[in-house]
Amino acid sequence: MTTHAQLVLEKAVGLPPIERAELVEGILASFDFPARADIDAAWAREAEDRIDAYERGDIAAIPASLVFDRVEKKYSS
Repeated sequence: MTTHAQLVLEKAVGLPPIERAELVEGILASFDFPARADIDAAWAREAEDRIDAYERGDIAAIPASLVFDRVEKKYSS
């Protein structure tokens, strides 16, 4: 790893968990994966299935703020 890349990594590791996840997603999205469209379609179907299940009352929702708080508490150092 180059010195510049190491510096970027050190700064990234210091970010809050949500920002690190967004950064990882952005970096992964920059790669040209042939199956990316299939993966995105599968996630879209999963999201639609979950919305349908919520609307039927099969699953409950948790406010995003609570989810993010739990992640932050679990992974903050």
